[in-house]
Amino acid sequence: MVKAIIDISDSANRILGIIKAEFGLKDKSQAINKLTQEYKEMVFEPKIKPSYLKRLKKIEQEPLIHVGSLKDFRKRYHMD
Repeated sequence: MVKAIIDISDSANRILGIIKAEFGLKDKSQAINKLTQEYKEMVFEPKIKPSYLKRLKKIEQEPLIHVGSLKDFRKRYHMD
């Protein structure tokens, strides 16, 4: 684990205190770790591939199939 001395604003300090309390963390170091994890998931996680978006748009344009009730669905697809 890396130790660091940092300078933060009063506002950032209050926000870290809120995060610490909200998630029941022991100290503000854990709050910073929580923030960085959330940021990583929000910003750095892989985005949806363009090929998937293209495929999704194609599926959305397909006509809907009315199946009816669950009984009709099972009958149609021989699931009895």
